[in-house]
Amino acid sequence: MPDLYQLNGIKQSYAGRTVLDVERLSVRAGEILALVGPSGAGKSTLLRLLNFLEPPSAGAILFDGQPVSPQPLLSLVRRVTTVFQRPLLLNRSVRDNAAYGLQLRGLPVGGRVAEALDRVGLAGFAGEAAHKLSGGEMQRVALARALVLRPEVLLLDEPTANLDPYNVGLIESIVREQNTVHGATIVLVTHNIFQARRLAHRVGLLLGGKLVELAPTTDFFDRPTDSRTAAFVKGEMAY
Repeated sequence: MPDLYQLNGIKQSYAGRTVLDVERLSVRAGEILALVGPSGAGKSTLLRLLNFLEPPSAGAILFDGQPVSPQPLLSLVRRVTTVFQRPLLLNRSVRDNAAYGLQLRGLPVGGRVAEALDRVGLAGFAGEAAHKLSGGEMQRVALARALVLRPEVLLLDEPTANLDPYNVGLIESIVREQNTVHGATIVLVTHNIFQARRLAHRVGLLLGGKLVELAPTTDFFDRPTDSRTAAFVKGEMAY
């Protein structure tokens, strides 16, 4: 698979503190790439760079072979959709929230919203106020809002963190479907290494803002080349 993203010499700093320092990272078109690591390792910061929400402090990002400017074109930004762990929802109905991205783009809502809400198990909540939902339900509304856009790239930040086992299975089936049926490139940030193993083609470990290892999933778990990866996978790493 060709590279869709290429990150070279990337650093991201806030108030003089470097929180991300990645020499090289590629995301291949059509793959599911899982990023694992402890809290504060830089995973969510990396997602923000992949979503073009902010430019890196240093280094270069290429998307589809072209350099990404500090102020990327809207046409580029709209090729990427992100579902954050703590999504921001409008003070409107579940249906209106799911339709928001379509309306911004001037696209017909049609049956896409109903189909997406049904897919995430919220068809019966369409008329409910979004702010009254549980945290896990809000995450599923945000995922429906992403699905209606039929994204080329889908970035997921802990998409099952607040869900029960049934809904974890539901969301994982949606992730697979988006990749295998619709061809979406997916970057998945997760604390759940078992989820990474189930879903990803490749897995990367971030520690202290650095990419320690990136490998095909089987190699990552069964034949890691870095002792820190081996310790992380075995649950032996203290952090």
